[in-house]
Amino acid sequence: MKHVFKFLITLLLFITVINITFAQTPNLGTAANFALFTSVGAITNTGISHITGHVGSNSGAGTGFGNVNGVMHSGNGTTAQCAADLIAVYNQLNAAIPNYFVAPLLGNGDTLVPGVYHTAGATVLSGNLILNAQGNPNAVFIFQIQGAFSTSASSKVKLINGAMACNVFWKVEGLVNMATQTYMRGAIVANNAAIIMSALDTLEGHALSTSGGISVNGVVVSTPIGCGSPILTGPLMPTLGSAACYTLFTSNGSMTNAGVSSVTGDVGTNVGLTTGFNPLLVNGTIHPIPDGSTAAAAADLLNAANLMNIMPYDIELLYPAQFGNDLVLTPHTYVLNAGTSLTGNLYLNAQGNTNAIFFIKIYGALSTSVSSHVILMNGAQADNVYWLVSGATGIDGNSVFNGNLIGVNGAISTLSTGVQVNGRLLTTNGAFSTTAISAISLSPCFALPVTWLYFNGQAQQHEVKLTWGTSNEVNNNYFLIEKSKDGILFETLGKVNAKNENIQSKKEYTLIDHSPLQTNYYRIAQVDIDGRINVYKTIKVNAMSNDLIVTHQTLGTYIEVSIANASSGKGYIELFTAQGEMVSSTAIEFNNVYNEYQIRKPLQNGLYILRVIVNNESVYTRKVILN
Repeated sequence: MKHVFKFLITLLLFITVINITFAQTPNLGTAANFALFTSVGAITNTGISHITGHVGSNSGAGTGFGNVNGVMHSGNGTTAQCAADLIAVYNQLNAAIPNYFVAPLLGNGDTLVPGVYHTAGATVLSGNLILNAQGNPNAVFIFQIQGAFSTSASSKVKLINGAMACNVFWKVEGLVNMATQTYMRGAIVANNAAIIMSALDTLEGHALSTSGGISVNGVVVSTPIGCGSPILTGPLMPTLGSAACYTLFTSNGSMTNAGVSSVTGDVGTNVGLTTGFNPLLVNGTIHPIPDGSTAAAAADLLNAANLMNIMPYDIELLYPAQFGNDLVLTPHTYVLNAGTSLTGNLYLNAQGNTNAIFFIKIYGALSTSVSSHVILMNGAQADNVYWLVSGATGIDGNSVFNGNLIGVNGAISTLSTGVQVNGRLLTTNGAFSTTAISAISLSPCFALPVTWLYFNGQAQQHEVKLTWGTSNEVNNNYFLIEKSKDGILFETLGKVNAKNENIQSKKEYTLIDHSPLQTNYYRIAQVDIDGRINVYKTIKVNAMSNDLIVTHQTLGTYIEVSIANASSGKGYIELFTAQGEMVSSTAIEFNNVYNEYQIRKPLQNGLYILRVIVNNESVYTRKVILN
C-alpha cells in the first residue's frame, strides 16, 4: 500500500511538472497587435497617454487619444478578426486546467512559479507579485480570476529569471480596475466587463475586453516583445549619395552663420554663398561658392527626397500639434499630415536592434519648443533616423535633434543658440541660417560602395529582362531588386550576388521577371557587406509593349482598328483633329487574342490623330489621313 501511495504521489507531481513546464502559450492571434481593444464598447482617454500598439473597438468609438504609436481602428475588418481571435484566446484561458487554487489576494511580496492559478472570486493585487520563470524563457503564467480584479496603488508585477510579459495572462470574469501607479505585466482579458486604468499606470501587455468599455487616464501601455513577436527593423535605409558628405546644405539659397558654431562634415549651398563659418571650427570642407561637389549633392538630394516622398507609411500620427510630449516611437515609417510642433521629449526606441530605421514624414512645417529633445534609446542610432519635412524647419534654442532631416522646398531658417544636431540638415530649396550651434555628422562623407552605370528593363515575350551595370565596387555584398504595381508598395523580386572580380572593372548583371504585370515598377538597391542599403533608382516597364499588336486601316469614310495579343481588359479608341480637338472616343473591351473595332462617325477629309489606350496605358498613337 505504501508503494502504491508513493507511486500516486510521484505521478501527481510528474503531471503537475508537465503542465507547468510544457503548457503552450495561448495564441492571441491578431489581438497581439492591439494594446487596447474591446469587441463591444467605447475606448476613451483623458490626459496624455503613451500607447505602443493598435487601439480599437469593433463596435464603439475611440476618443480623447493623442498621438498613438499604432493604428486607431473602429468597426472594420481588422477589428472583426480581432474580436474573433479574442473569443478564441478567452476560451483557451478559461479551459486551462489549474495547477494551483489560491486565495483572492495576490502580491504582498509573494513569488510564484509557472503554472495556472485559479481564484474563486473577486481578487486584489497588492504590493509586489514576483513571477519566477526559473530560467525558462518559455514559462507560462495564467491567472483565472472568477470575479472582478482590482489593484492597490503602486502595486507591481515583477518578472525574474527569464519571465516575460508576453507569457503572462489574466482571465477576469468582471471589472478590471487598476489604482494609480500600478505596474502590470501580461495580457488582461476581461470577459463581458470594463477595464479602467488610472493616472500613471503602466501596462506591458494588452488590455482586452470581450464586451465592455475601456478607459485610461495618463497611462503607458506597450505591447510586449518576445514570444515570436516581429523584430522591428523599419523601412529600407534611404541613400543620400554625395549629399551624405554634407552636415548642413541647401540646394538653393544662402547658407549663413552667426556666432560660434562647430560642424563636423561639409557645409555649402549650390545656389548662393556660404558665409560666417569659422574654418577652424568646421571639421570638413566649407564650400563658399557653388562647385562640382554642391551640384552633385543637389542632384542626389533631390533624388533622395523624391524616393523618400513615395515611400509608404505604417502609422499616421493624427495630432501633429501635440508631437513630442514624451511620445515613444518604434522602428516604423510615420506620417504627420500637417505642420508639426515638437514639444518636450520624443523617444525613439529601437528595442535592442541597432540597425533599426526610423522614418518620419511631415507634410508641413516643423518647429520645436525651447529645449526640446529627440532621445535615442535601446540601441537607436542617429544615423538611422530620417526626417522628411515638406516646409520650413525651425529648431529652437538648447534643443537636441537626432537624425538626418531632408527639407523639401522649405527654408531651415531658425537654428538657435545652443542647438545640438547629431546628423544632417539638408534642404532642396530655401535659405539656411544658424546661430551658435553644434552639428555633427556621425558618418561623415564616405565613398559609395559602387559606381552605378545604368539600370534598364526591357519587355520580351512574356517576361521582363532587367539589366544593370556598375564599376568601382567596394564592400559590395549583393543587389536587391524589388517590384511594384504602383511605384509605392514594393516587394522583393530577387537578389543577385556581387561579382568578385577586379574592383575597378565594369560589371554587368541580369535578372529575369518571369511573371510581369502589365505595368511594372522595378527598384534596385545595393547592400554592403556590413548591411547598409543604398537605393539607386526606380524604373517603369510596360510588359505588354512587345507582345501587343495594334494596327489600323482606313476604309472609305471610317477607320478600322485591330488589337492582337491583348489580355482581358478595357480601354478606349480616341480620334483627334490635328488641332487636338477630340472627334470620337469609343470604349472597348477585349478578352481574346484578336479584336476589331470601327470608328464610323461621319468624318471630313483631312489629318487626324488616332490613339489607343489599353488598361490605362497609351499603347498606340498614329497619324491618320482620310481623303
